[in-house]
Amino acid sequence: MKQEEEKNGEQQEEKIDYVFKVVVIGDSAVGKTQILSRFAKNEFFFDSKSTIGVEFQTRTVNIDSKVIKAQIWDTAGQERYRAVTSAYYRGALGAMLVYDITKRPTFDHVARWLEELRAHADNSIAVMLIGNKADQVESRAVPTEDAVEFAETQGLCFFETSALSGENVEAAFLKLLEEIYGVVSKKSIDCSNNGKPIGPDGGSFKGLKIETSSSGPDFEVSELKKLSTCSC
Repeated sequence: MKQEEEKNGEQQEEKIDYVFKVVVIGDSAVGKTQILSRFAKNEFFFDSKSTIGVEFQTRTVNIDSKVIKAQIWDTAGQERYRAVTSAYYRGALGAMLVYDITKRPTFDHVARWLEELRAHADNSIAVMLIGNKADQVESRAVPTEDAVEFAETQGLCFFETSALSGENVEAAFLKLLEEIYGVVSKKSIDCSNNGKPIGPDGGSFKGLKIETSSSGPDFEVSELKKLSTCSC
């Protein structure tokens, strides 16, 4: 029985076409861990505690007939852990930058988080801006328009989500993974990587250089502002 289980496990691993490392960043208590738990396990914990250091969860999805294993790293938002978590940006192909729509300072700090991300991550990283706790409409402190304008200026995708209700969490993660896949599918592997593709072991993330067309999606700010909870 044990051998059969091991065999089935190996067969499942063989089916994985890509492993994408994604980091979830932002201030403490904006709901990063809850968003990840909702996506990875469809769970929400009312007594969730602050993350210490870095933790990660995985989930496998299908994109364009490919099996993608998302390895999602949940980083602590407290200042005292910033030096520790910065090393984990290396090798990340995607990032979720989360703020709390009920706390304006968490949105004001987004620019700083983005600057840090771009300083440590590959310049081809796909970034998704997330306004979490969208279910708390009465307590909103960050207008959707402000986030849309920032996202458009910085070239980010944007969603408003609710980890509590699950609203847009699945859609946001899948959109980010699709963005990553779009980049990776057009990748150009650097010679120092010995021509190895990104595999299920994730070992080829280090030293990977990805080149894409300089032309991006063509959209206008006015068009983005029509999308109240999702724009990209």
